[in-house]
Amino acid sequence: ITHYTNSTKYMNITFANKVVLITGATSGIGKVSALAFAASGAKVVVSGRRQSEGEAVVAEIKAAGGDATFIRADVAKESDVAALIAATMSTYGRLDVAFNNAGVESIGQATEVIESDYRRVFDINVWGVLNSMKHEIPAMLKTGGGAIINTSSIAGHVGMPGAAVYIASKHAVCGMVKSAALELAPSGIRVNAIAPGPIDNRMVQSIETQLSPDDPGLVSEGLKAQIPLKRYGTNEEVARMALFLACEDSAYCTGGIFSIDGGYTAG
Repeated sequence: ITHYTNSTKYMNITFANKVVLITGATSGIGKVSALAFAASGAKVVVSGRRQSEGEAVVAEIKAAGGDATFIRADVAKESDVAALIAATMSTYGRLDVAFNNAGVESIGQATEVIESDYRRVFDINVWGVLNSMKHEIPAMLKTGGGAIINTSSIAGHVGMPGAAVYIASKHAVCGMVKSAALELAPSGIRVNAIAPGPIDNRMVQSIETQLSPDDPGLVSEGLKAQIPLKRYGTNEEVARMALFLACEDSAYCTGGIFSIDGGYTAG
């Protein structure tokens, strides 16, 4: 957390007295973002399906002097999300920023897709985002607005062989962001998306293993060769993008899809 306290000063980012909700916050981008927001003064609601991991994130924040609480929720279940927002409001009385980061990956040829996998991916990656926004928006309106950030992917910009379901789900997130931004602009709620390229975390490692079980390193080498910066991104780099889109430095940004991909989609 000290790392974030130092690294964010150049943007004068502070979230003092702000409440930030992060889904998919038990690991990876979500966990690191929770630490970053807490280090910048926010009260953080850590949410996810894994109780022990979520409580560990909260414990880490509190050990550094921050304020956080874990609320278990499956974003694919409307009752869970409704309860999540209700508990957030009961605990902190407001909601200023929502980072809808929960998501799952899927690999497989279009001719091999099974219905259960399609529904699993779309229930979390698409309905999970829409479900979250549906319940977050009324809470934000009670205090005059806020910022919503949804995690898409470079998969929301381009096609990739062997990932049709995942690609479709992330294209859908981009569409929802643009529509919601237009709907909510008059109400003072900004809606944007982050579109990461390959990030050095569990999800990308899972994709590498699925594509090449015997030698995942081959996939890693191939992907890095296609990235102009010749490396994977980090959870910390994505977290800094989330902080920017949540703060007043990005007050004129809404409806945008912000790539953080080492130049992958520039070509």
